[in-house]
Amino acid sequence: MENNIRVLVVDDSALVRKVFVDELSREPGIEVVGTAPDPYVARDKIVQLKPDVVTLDVEMPRMDGITFLKKLMRYYPLPVIVVSSLTQRNSKLALEALACGALEVIAKPCASYSVGDMCLQLADKIRAVARVKVAPRKTDSPPEAPVRKASFGARAMTVTTNKIIGIGASTGGTEALRQVLTSFPPNSPGILVVQHMPAQFTTSFAQRLDSLCEVRVKEAQDGDSVVNGQVLIAPGNFHMLLKRSGARYYVQVKQGPLVHHQRPSVDVLFKSVADYAGANSLGIILTGMGADGADGLLRMKHAGAHTIAQDEKSCVVFGMPREAIKIGAVDRIVDIAEVAQTALNMIR
Repeated sequence: MENNIRVLVVDDSALVRKVFVDELSREPGIEVVGTAPDPYVARDKIVQLKPDVVTLDVEMPRMDGITFLKKLMRYYPLPVIVVSSLTQRNSKLALEALACGALEVIAKPCASYSVGDMCLQLADKIRAVARVKVAPRKTDSPPEAPVRKASFGARAMTVTTNKIIGIGASTGGTEALRQVLTSFPPNSPGILVVQHMPAQFTTSFAQRLDSLCEVRVKEAQDGDSVVNGQVLIAPGNFHMLLKRSGARYYVQVKQGPLVHHQRPSVDVLFKSVADYAGANSLGIILTGMGADGADGLLRMKHAGAHTIAQDEKSCVVFGMPREAIKIGAVDRIVDIAEVAQTALNMIR
């Protein structure tokens, strides 16, 4: 069909290529136009077949996926979804791929994650990124310099924050969050983040952000206190909720049903922030597909919180901010470069 989204599958495993062809061919509006076992074959097929979206493994023979992705983004940019197995090395490579221009990352099936589940998610992500206009990257990005954090001492890391900032993001969110969180000073209010991302990738994501930010960043664990100068990232496949005991804010990390097909869910976080922090909070919704976070942001606003949405021009996918704006949940709509300063001005 002329209007189908044309997909090229790049993976060195013949089994993975066959599974993707079989499963994605059943999805309405998606057509797998070709497969490639390595980047050299992929390069020729991209020129020949002109796909709308490429799925890319990060570890392949002859040329690794990151090197190929950098060349692709420089000379022939188009939407790329990274498909990676759940190993520590591959998690770091997948995050590097996102920094180099890939738009999404998805985990290959494992014991607790079926082929059917994965392919349904992959199809949704293909639809979300297919119309994204990817700008060419003229040169490789300069290496990101790690930030040397000041030593706060044990006392500073146990004082309860007076204000709470909640942030939700999905497609395009890893780079949006990098830009936002690196702009917060070390004495910022406690920050809670939900980024739609598979389990095990969030550990590497938090570590990468911690090396770049003045605030401390860690993957949340059940019972962690919410403190000034620290960001807690919801772990993949777990919801994160704000709780309060007396003057102490802390997080609950738990399983539970998918919300908007997601776990962690932005709505789950935002609604808990509304219930336990109310007017002492601020909500930020960033780039992402779907509607997760809109209802929760509206509840925060009704509870007296300030709310911010990323503007359409700076979003990779405007879905989540658009839905929040549509229902009247947003006070301010700003460019990604202005989100952190706007948040600090409003919460003060």
